[in-house]
Amino acid sequence: MKSNKPRQMDEREKLRKFRELDDAFAQALKDMDGSSKRQQLERDQDAQREFEQRLRSLMSDFRQSDTSVDTLLRTLVELGKIA
Repeated sequence: MKSNKPRQMDEREKLRKFRELDDAFAQALKDMDGSSKRQQLERDQDAQREFEQRLRSLMSDFRQSDTSVDTLLRTLVELGKIA
């Protein structure tokens, strides 16, 4: 007569299942890290475009050339007012 208790996994089976779980967990972490980096890059690019548009608008409003703005920014950096 057979007993109705569940079959015990041997050590190899346990190790195989653990490796599968570990691999799946590692892949999930990689995917999360990759997507968060990609999202951060997209946010940074959007912020850069928005800054450039606002700067160009201000330069136009105040009739400032690229050269004059460049000179102003270099002066501010040299004086330690901006990094």
